[in-house]
Amino acid sequence: MIITTKPDKEKAKSIYALLLNRKKFLESLKLDETSSTIIGETYYEIIKELGVILLLLKGFKVYGEYAHKEILEYLEKENILTKEETFISQDLRIKRNYSSYEGKPISKSYILSKKEKLLLIISKLDKKVEGLF
Repeated sequence: MIITTKPDKEKAKSIYALLLNRKKFLESLKLDETSSTIIGETYYEIIKELGVILLLLKGFKVYGEYAHKEILEYLEKENILTKEETFISQDLRIKRNYSSYEGKPISKSYILSKKEKLLLIISKLDKKVEGLF
C-alpha cells in the first residue's frame, strides 16, 4: 500500500548511501553458478531501493505484503520505467522471492540474459534520483 506522507530527504540519502555500498559489492563479484543468486538479489535490491528513494522524496511511503510490487507499478505509472523495464524488474522480483523464501537459486544464464537491461534500468533510476538530491 502506498500512503501519502511528507517527503523524507534524510531517509532517502541514508538509503542511497547503502545502495552505493551494494553497487560496490556487486562490482567485486564474479558471475558464476555460486554467485548468480546473490548478484540477482542485489540487482533487485538496488532497483527496489531506488524506487523507495523516489517515493520518499515525493512524499510517499510503501508498506504491506505487495509493497515491492507496488513500487515497480508506481515507477511504470509515473513513466519512470517502461512496460518492458517493469516486466523485467517484476520478473526479477519474483525470482528474488523464490530464492529468498524457497531457496531456489537464480541461474547464471538468467543473469547473463538480463544483465544489460538490468544495468540500464539501474542507470535510468539512478539518474532520476541524482537530480532530486
